[in-house]
Amino acid sequence: MGCAPSIHVSQSGVIYCRDSDESNSPRQTTSVSQGPAAPLHGLFVQTDAADVIPPSRASGPPGTTRVRRARAELGSGGSSSSGSAGSAAPAATTCRGRRRHCCSSAEAETQTSYTSVKQVSSAEVRIGPMRLTQDPIQVLLIFAKEDSQSDGFWWACDRAGYRCNIARTPESALECFLDKHHEIIVIDHRQTRNFDAEAVCRSIRATNPSEHTVILAVVSQASGDREEASVLPLLHAGFNRRFMENSSIIACYNELIQIEHGEVRSQFKLRACNSVFTALDHCHEAIEITSDDHVIQYVNPAFERMMGYHKGELLGKELAELPKSDKNRADLLDTINTCIKKGKEWQGVYYARRKSGDSIQQHVKITPVIGQGGKIRHFVSLKKLCCTTDNNKQLHKVHRDSGDNSQTESHSFRYKNRRKESIDVKSISSRGSDAPSLQNRRYPSMARIHSMTIEAPITKDGLRRLSGNEYVFTKNVHQSHSHLAMPITINDVPPCIARLLDNEESWEFNIFELEAVTHKRPLVYLGLKVFSRFGVCEFLHCSETTLRAWLQVIEANYHSSNAYHNSTHAADVLHATAFFLGKERVKGSLDQLDEVAALIAATVHDVDHPGRTNSFLCNAGSELAVLYNDTAVLESHHTALAFQLTAKDSKCNIFKNIDRTHYRTLRQAIIDMVLATEMTKHFEHVNKFVNSINKPMAAEIEGSDCECNPTGKNFPENQILIKRMMIKCADVANPCRPLDLCIEWAGRISEEYFAQTDEEKRQGLPVVMPVFDRNTCSIPKSQISFIDYFITDMFDAWDAFAHLPGLMQHLADNYKHWKTLDDLKCKSLRLPSDS
Repeated sequence: MGCAPSIHVSQSGVIYCRDSDESNSPRQTTSVSQGPAAPLHGLFVQTDAADVIPPSRASGPPGTTRVRRARAELGSGGSSSSGSAGSAAPAATTCRGRRRHCCSSAEAETQTSYTSVKQVSSAEVRIGPMRLTQDPIQVLLIFAKEDSQSDGFWWACDRAGYRCNIARTPESALECFLDKHHEIIVIDHRQTRNFDAEAVCRSIRATNPSEHTVILAVVSQASGDREEASVLPLLHAGFNRRFMENSSIIACYNELIQIEHGEVRSQFKLRACNSVFTALDHCHEAIEITSDDHVIQYVNPAFERMMGYHKGELLGKELAELPKSDKNRADLLDTINTCIKKGKEWQGVYYARRKSGDSIQQHVKITPVIGQGGKIRHFVSLKKLCCTTDNNKQLHKVHRDSGDNSQTESHSFRYKNRRKESIDVKSISSRGSDAPSLQNRRYPSMARIHSMTIEAPITKDGLRRLSGNEYVFTKNVHQSHSHLAMPITINDVPPCIARLLDNEESWEFNIFELEAVTHKRPLVYLGLKVFSRFGVCEFLHCSETTLRAWLQVIEANYHSSNAYHNSTHAADVLHATAFFLGKERVKGSLDQLDEVAALIAATVHDVDHPGRTNSFLCNAGSELAVLYNDTAVLESHHTALAFQLTAKDSKCNIFKNIDRTHYRTLRQAIIDMVLATEMTKHFEHVNKFVNSINKPMAAEIEGSDCECNPTGKNFPENQILIKRMMIKCADVANPCRPLDLCIEWAGRISEEYFAQTDEEKRQGLPVVMPVFDRNTCSIPKSQISFIDYFITDMFDAWDAFAHLPGLMQHLADNYKHWKTLDDLKCKSLRLPSDS
């Protein structure tokens, strides 16, 4: 095989093609146009010299006299590398340091290897969810003279399948780099008489494409009697690595491969981030990224427009330095920090102060970003303005709080005609009601209650955003409250709680004392005790650990910020259900599957309740209302979410060990009971119970010839009616509780209804319960009307079946109390003598 010819470009612009024997006889000449010089980055001049160098069709790189040695070292005697070569006389003057030299024709010499491109395919690289394709690596060798070291890197590139260019002068090197944007640049730093390697490196670093380029300095071997030089000067000049002179192709190859799989691969991933930042820059939502210590690192243009700041005024500042709005609740920032420092996402409504001084209401979603070592490295905040549009198509504020905390303002909902992005179901360690007690508040009397729409004191609205028909959950579903360690078993309950739970079988059990001593987490502790008493774990074949995890997940998804619909209400309904199940006639009419279904239904019947009624939800055009066709919206949501939470993690799946037939029967029973708590069918359920249970039972007792079906556990239809009636009574049993408990519940439900009315007025929605206006409402009158309209007939029927004289006595006493207050036109919840 013949040696490759070399092509030289003279200063006169004529190309000479020479054989490797260095003969001076030109084979052909071609005239080369010299374009005018143009300044580039204030250091060198740009010419078109590199563009006119044609690729050689020969098979060897420069220095073909060393081809035999190189191929022997590679172990590939038949390999070939096509290259292009061009040469020019060295530039008349070399730029050193900051001195700029402009010449009319900057001569350049470059040589290029092409065949290596065919030897390697593009590599696939992943960065997070992005899948990238990396083209073959491009390498630029900057060597003033051809020697064994430049040949070593040339052949190493050929072996690795890299594209390779060689530049002989700083000018041609910079021009070639700006044209091809090489990933790796190797600069000869062994001698300074040809060009200043550090100046070349600085000139390349002054260009934008060099941000993601790795620059390697080739330095001379240190003599044995001289101490090794520091790498700091090289780093300051812009080099990334240092390579000690070694012409072995394997040494060069190993160095390049390490660079590719280290710095080049990392830089390639970083380049992909530019697309992400481009997306952020064009995003309509305001985005703010801070460090783990809340120093602002990035804001997008939408954030600048929303807040009125320029990013230069924000970057590098701590959030604490920016002015705060005085409209937020005092403890809101502590609440947010408590949540996000645990690695949990926080979402809610927040008032921010613009640069102009105006306060604006935002829906904020703060997501912690976990980095190396499992530590939080950044916080990403997504912010949207809370605003309204015409015709009641409001951008309703979704107000959610996902920590051991409470929410800031009352809930409202987005009105849209399409599904939006999913909102994660939050892991909330319930803290019960943050609403102030109403016992000492005074309310003037008001219009009659008969205008009130049919809604139970247990209200039903949802604000889960959906993607398709699925719910999306966070990883932190099992978070527990920091103030109180969770029991491993029922026998591990703290003594103060255990003493309270000793009385849980009594109707007079004070659920508010349990709420206080458990730091507003009564559902887990009461659930462990009640489920143990009824043998739920044995029936479901699940461990107590699984049951405890399940109770934690369910309680975490009750909103502690609700005045009424929180986990304390769920615990109260569970207590009442367990109490009813202990009655002889109820126990004799149901089997164990019914009992287990009733206890589970009571536990989950209001999970994720937002503190708003179904009517509010439908009027607001909520997606849940659209999803469930304005029918039993929240009840459907409670059951769907409860089963999704249960099935999501095997650690809390209490159904995982029961057979499919039992599961389907149990599931249907739970769904039926929770749907029965929806109040639009209240009278239908009561009438069916009276006609199918009470009347036949009375006929049996009297020995009459009534043809109605008798009651008994052998009739599934009757079991269904009994279970529906049981959970309905447990759900609204507040007027039948001891007076102190009844008064507290009345205050809580009134506060929640007041908040809804306030929200409806703010959002321009229809006021579905005008009687619950905090400025005019008479709580005694509202309680009297509720008892007359819903409670009396239902509990008379339930008492006739289950025999509950104690409850009926409490109901009579409480009704008398409210009547006394109403007759006296008292504006407080208690008589003056009781306070």
